[in-house]
Amino acid sequence: MKVLLIEDDATVRAGSAQALDLAGFEVEAHAAAEPALARITPGFAGVVVSDVRLPGMSGLEFMTAAHAIDAQLPVVLVTGHGDISMAVGAMRDGAYDFIAKPYSSEQLVEVVQRALETRRLMLEVAALRHRIEHGEGIEATLLGDSAPMRALRRLILDLADEPADVLIYGETGTGKEMVARCLHQFSRRHKRHFVALNCGAIPETIFESEVFGHESGSFTGAGKRQIGKIEHADGGSLFLDEIESLPMALQVKLLRVLQERYIERLGSNTPVPVDVRVIAASKVDLKEWSDQQKFRSDLYYRLNLIVLNLPPLRERREDIPLLFEHFLLGAAARYKREAPPVPGALMQSLMAHNWPGNVRELRNIAERYVLGLASGADGLLSARSMEAVPLADQVGAFERAVIEQELRKAGGNVTAVSVALAVPKQTLYYKLQKYGLTADEYKA
Repeated sequence: MKVLLIEDDATVRAGSAQALDLAGFEVEAHAAAEPALARITPGFAGVVVSDVRLPGMSGLEFMTAAHAIDAQLPVVLVTGHGDISMAVGAMRDGAYDFIAKPYSSEQLVEVVQRALETRRLMLEVAALRHRIEHGEGIEATLLGDSAPMRALRRLILDLADEPADVLIYGETGTGKEMVARCLHQFSRRHKRHFVALNCGAIPETIFESEVFGHESGSFTGAGKRQIGKIEHADGGSLFLDEIESLPMALQVKLLRVLQERYIERLGSNTPVPVDVRVIAASKVDLKEWSDQQKFRSDLYYRLNLIVLNLPPLRERREDIPLLFEHFLLGAAARYKREAPPVPGALMQSLMAHNWPGNVRELRNIAERYVLGLASGADGLLSARSMEAVPLADQVGAFERAVIEQELRKAGGNVTAVSVALAVPKQTLYYKLQKYGLTADEYKA
């Protein structure tokens, strides 16, 4: 991030540049506005500090021209005492802030620091939105830069064309159906149907008819033949969500389909061959349930060929900004509203929350935020849910996410991360070990 300093007084320019340089900022100083304007491009990674009274183009004219290139560029104006009322008006016209001469080094540094932080957040949001809107392939569907999500995407692509059935484990709201759809979409079966069935939502009395189909006259009310879910998925994929809720009697029938790959409609003795890949999902440990005789062990072992474990959101907090922005844009488009800005306080609250409802809960909060149903940044999360997370855990989660973000930026270079975070390498290695992070997994 850079600071463009525009000041025609050589003494003031040199002193201000030195103060900013000593504070650790990269400074580019100019005596006039015209050469500085040539440095402004859309998405310029920095801010501008400009005197109002300049030879040639004034600071106000510069701000207007700069905002025509990038409307969100923070411009800090420097004024004399007589120009303060004019500077206040300029802030209404888009100036970030103003400083009155004479000013101290501390005052200059403090304003620039705030402006740079604002600019950094703006650019991060713009980058997230560009990535979401122009994303392609599986990365546009399964969002996240965390190591678990990168590994999950690779595994899905490796397994998509395998004929074996898949078992997906994950807490409520982790996106099990989304993963199942990716397994279908990125396979050779994608031109055929993806059929989703919630095993806990269909009454047992009509389950067989819905899943296996029936012939005309097979029972009262069966006026015509009905193709069942499994047959409809022929050539494609059948997703069985909450398979742990399937009654034992129906588990036997499902096991037969998985073994024989044919079905018999109710009221018929004719077997109908089906070529279907079964993807089952559960939020409980089916091995444990089978040991407790709450789930058939033979069905468990038939399904337990390829197993995918979805991480809960609290174990991949660094994905929260990208996911929240994605849900924010989606909700804004649906409700035909502007996507509201995300203040830093809100993002810190999101990063610290424990997310018992996982990604689904995050999406709901984004929807409420777009609709203006929350009382503010802290109001998005109830006091009860925030109290459930100790302060030490909140701080640790935020610290872990920051370290992971820098590791990703630096491609796993620990020395570069140490410099970026101003943390001794010995301390950084301790924190890597503390949070179970390894630099190697972030290397390109």
